[in-house]
Amino acid sequence: MRRLSLALVVLALTACSAAPPAGGTEERPAALRPRPQNVADPAVVASPSPQPRCDPLASYRPPAAMPAPGRMPAGSTMDRIVRRGRLVVGIDQNAYLLAYRDRTTGDLAGFEIDLAREISRALFGDPGRVQFRHITTQDRIPVLQRHEVDMVIRTVTMNCARWQQVNFSTEYLRARQRIVVNRGSGITSLDDVAARRGKVCATKGSTSIATIATIPGIGPVSTDSTLDCLVLLQQGQVDAVSTNDTILLGLVAQDPGTELVGPPLSSEPSGVGIPKENVDLVRFTNGVLDRLRSTGALARSYRRWLHALGPAPTPAAVYRD
Repeated sequence: MRRLSLALVVLALTACSAAPPAGGTEERPAALRPRPQNVADPAVVASPSPQPRCDPLASYRPPAAMPAPGRMPAGSTMDRIVRRGRLVVGIDQNAYLLAYRDRTTGDLAGFEIDLAREISRALFGDPGRVQFRHITTQDRIPVLQRHEVDMVIRTVTMNCARWQQVNFSTEYLRARQRIVVNRGSGITSLDDVAARRGKVCATKGSTSIATIATIPGIGPVSTDSTLDCLVLLQQGQVDAVSTNDTILLGLVAQDPGTELVGPPLSSEPSGVGIPKENVDLVRFTNGVLDRLRSTGALARSYRRWLHALGPAPTPAAVYRD
């Protein structure tokens, strides 16, 4: 008897779940499109404050003679780093071609990783004495202000507002803000996105999201990582991704279903970020960059990683003193 009752219950439940709705058409729930963590749609972007006046490319002149590796001036920031035994550098590890983890070797590689290793070589005589720390875009300035890293090499755009917060080396990478879209989307510029009342994704705390937020007709969406923006683009949740073309090049290389389009939106010069108090380390880093420019090592690294953007730019060092 109990078996019969159980069978009737199962039959009733099966009949209820199998019965189509009125009209004879079965309705299926829409497929969920999971989002990466910490997506802000719409992005919350602070109103831009007036930029103080300065030459954002002008840094501190290097010493007349660079100290030999391992023999830094006593009491200097470089001496403290050498005594510690490692240089601590804030980086990205998801920016293909700039700073990423090579899946075949497990090592970090890219244009910005090359630069960090050259600074280590100048300090220690060994390019491998670097402790890399992965940080997000919006972490870049705070970790310097809290002295959690010695420097940040993570496509930090040099501007006058940021010079009030941290110091920069001379420009080591010249980039321009552009957009990446899905191939076949029909989008060739931000004007096309605005005509559709579409959405553009950029990382939190970047100059890119601040620029996007000022364009009428476009919905700004922010994430922790540019790779998260790529996921949203692949899912059709945004119409474009915007950041430096040096970063976008890596996205297109990873996903041939995307393309780099449209004219540049802005110029984005990158400098090595260094805590405000450590001017001696700024001068030392500029001495390393001067050597890399004069020997052609910086241009060779650019051609190795970023050749698809064209000839290696040679931004001249600009000094404020």
